[in-house]
Amino acid sequence: MIGTAILALGLVLIVEGLVYALAPSLVEDLLAALRSLSENQRRTLGLVALGLGVVFVWVAKTLGA
Repeated sequence: MIGTAILALGLVLIVEGLVYALAPSLVEDLLAALRSLSENQRRTLGLVALGLGVVFVWVAKTLGA
C-alpha cells in the first residue's frame, strides 16, 4: 500500500514538473484565470478535480493496476 502511495506521488510530481518545464507561460495564464474566479468557484473546481481523481483511481484499481 505504501508503495502505491509513493508511486502515485511520484507520478503527480512528474506531471507537475513537465507542465512547469514545457509550458511555464501556460501556468502563468492558468494562475491568472484562477485569480479571476471566486473562492466558491475555485472550491467547486477543486472538489470536481478531487472527485475525478477518486474515480480514476477506482477505475485503475478495478482494471487491476
